[in-house]
Order: sequence, then structure tokens, then C-alpha cells
Amino acid sequence: MIEESTPAVSRGLWWSGFVLSLLTVLFILFSAAGKFAKPEGIEENVLPLGWRMDQLTTLGIIEVACIILYAIPQTAVLGAVLLTAYLGGATATHLRIGEPVFIPIIIGIFAWVGLYLREPRLWPLAPIRK
Repeated sequence: MIEESTPAVSRGLWWSGFVLSLLTVLFILFSAAGKFAKPEGIEENVLPLGWRMDQLTTLGIIEVACIILYAIPQTAVLGAVLLTAYLGGATATHLRIGEPVFIPIIIGIFAWVGLYLREPRLWPLAPIRK
């Protein structure tokens, strides 16, 4: 059996990926915290999106579950896929009511670029030519 070697990640690439991944984790945790805390005035922001206040906790749990899977190296790809699905739903929700959609799209890009830069096993899936 021939075992393929995984290329080494340079320190610069790894740290760049780590920072993008950390920004993703912090943003999603901040979003989930708001759903759990339900600060005053959040109802005015949530109702136009089509969500009820009693659904926020469930959305927060989904966010935390996705981000935990994303943060664990062995399940990071699964976490990124699930996070992408969640952010796709957020994009569709905001687009439906005419709100800007760039934030969930940017967070999704950060999640995948961060993972791509620190995980060389993903490099063959989306090769970047020099």
C-alpha cells in the first residue's frame, strides 16, 4: 500500500488560516450569545426575518453545534459544511426581505478559506495555480 504524504503547511499560511477561522468562530459565538441572551429590542430585529422569539434558542444551539464541529480539527470539514448550510439559510432569509446579504457570505468565505489554509488535505480539492 502506497501512502501519500501530506504537504507541510507553512507557518504563515497556518496562522492566516487560524486567524480567519478564529474570526468565524467568534462571529458565530457572538451571534449565538445574542440568541440565548435575547437582549431588549431583539424582537424588533427578528420578527421581520420571519422568526419567532421562541425559535431563537434552537437557532443558537444549531450555531454552537456547527462551530464546535468546525473548531475540532478531526470534524472541521463537517463543521464547515454544516456552517455553510446554516449561513446559506441566513443569506436566503435576509435576501427574502431585501436586507444586505454580505455578512453571512463573508463569514462563510472566511470559514472555508481559513480551513483551506490550515488543512493541506483540502488543497487537491481546489487547487490554486501559481
